[in-house]
Amino acid sequence: MNDFAAFARMLENLIRLGVIADVQMKPPRVKVKTGELTTAWLPWLALRAGSDREWDPPTVNEQVILLSPSGQLANGVVITGLPSDHIPANGDRLGLHRRTYADGTVIEYDSVAHHLNATLADGGTTNLISKGGINIVGPITHRGDYTQTGNQNITGRVDVSEDVVAAGVSLVEHPHSGVKQGGDQSGGPVPS
Repeated sequence: MNDFAAFARMLENLIRLGVIADVQMKPPRVKVKTGELTTAWLPWLALRAGSDREWDPPTVNEQVILLSPSGQLANGVVITGLPSDHIPANGDRLGLHRRTYADGTVIEYDSVAHHLNATLADGGTTNLISKGGINIVGPITHRGDYTQTGNQNITGRVDVSEDVVAAGVSLVEHPHSGVKQGGDQSGGPVPS
């Protein structure tokens, strides 16, 4: 190649920094603003794209690295995930793996404190489907109402601070029918 300017441009284009200018979902592509240039639609690097796949599209203004084989921007591949002054890192220490979502939801694991935390944005819901079963080992603290469909078997003691109501009969305040004095047993509980 005898044209030094063309060679210098191609060399400069091999690796460039930029920001996401636009995102399209089908097919998954982005445009990158790098310097005064905005690229055509380019693929971004996903962590997995085989039998196991990951879907996590970049967002506008996210800082990226643009790799362009042979210095041709049209052949570029976008590597996402560079924190910037505009969108800083969402953690500041070793041992913390944190994912922060645009709606404010945070899922994190702290390997120093050995603590897993998931905090959903206001109004967020959780759905766990595990047809093979769920096994929880350790104490459970639950706040809020609880609704269960299906049977429950308990091994061990059940302590209730207020009352237990079964088929309309209060364990604490139920009256009995057929009450007699002496050694006779009373009748069964009467529904409230």
